[in-house]
Amino acid sequence: MSDMLKVLVYGATGSQARPVVYELLARGHQPTVLTRDAQKAADLEAAGARVAPGDLGDRESLRSASAGQDAVALLIPAFLANPLDAAAFGRNAVEAAREAGVKLVVWNTSGALPPTRSGNPMNDARLDVLAALRESGLPHIVVQPFVYIENLLGPWTAPSVATRDLLSYPILAQRPTGWIAAQDLGRLVVAALERPELAGRHFAVSGIEHPTGPELAALFSQALGRKISYYAMTPEEMGAVLDAAFGPGAGAPVAEAYRRERQNPNPPQNYADMGPVLDALPLRMTSILEWVRQHAAVFTP
Repeated sequence: MSDMLKVLVYGATGSQARPVVYELLARGHQPTVLTRDAQKAADLEAAGARVAPGDLGDRESLRSASAGQDAVALLIPAFLANPLDAAAFGRNAVEAAREAGVKLVVWNTSGALPPTRSGNPMNDARLDVLAALRESGLPHIVVQPFVYIENLLGPWTAPSVATRDLLSYPILAQRPTGWIAAQDLGRLVVAALERPELAGRHFAVSGIEHPTGPELAALFSQALGRKISYYAMTPEEMGAVLDAAFGPGAGAPVAEAYRRERQNPNPPQNYADMGPVLDALPLRMTSILEWVRQHAAVFTP
């Protein structure tokens, strides 16, 4: 067990960073949850987390929340009313951490870092946040997940599995993908927070398995005890579901990202070699079979 850390956690009321809070508590650390709505953090507060009112667009609230913190677990929400806000929100968080003298920032990119700017605001914002971290001089570690397996709990997948035995997702059927559980990502983030000597490292992370679409469907079939088939949604179908779930326009950058991926004759690898990662950040990863069985009720009519 490392010394107790005071850690400001961004995005903690969402599915991606909530596990970070619980892992910090389990490891004997003191997380502070930044949120605009304290009610959404009631369970985290009851578990032992502190709650700080704040808004990524309000620099003063971020300065106040960052004061006295040893480290920051940074996450910028994927779905914003205005996707162009993501870059400014990231810069606000980094600047607040710098002014507070935070000793380490561990940034969960919540998706792939593109090699160059593409005009997609969601992807370009990640490059802006990376630049802000580098320019700040803050010690930082980057944790880049490929695809969360919790995405399969969304309205684009879970209902079709439950009612049609069809695992639908906008990844082409033969593309191997390293689905990672949010709980595992949370544990990787905390492991990084406990290892400031790794500052400057960039860890691409995924699950330990990287099945194709049909192979993923076969694992679902094994876990659920019935035949599940894979369907590669079109980017437009995914965008429409996101618009319905998160509001008009929410699906456009996601649909565009998948559209560009499909048009790329040599798309980048969609999974990580986890051997070197787990050497540096040792923990036991969740298998896909384990994860599906944990969530079987969601995929059952």
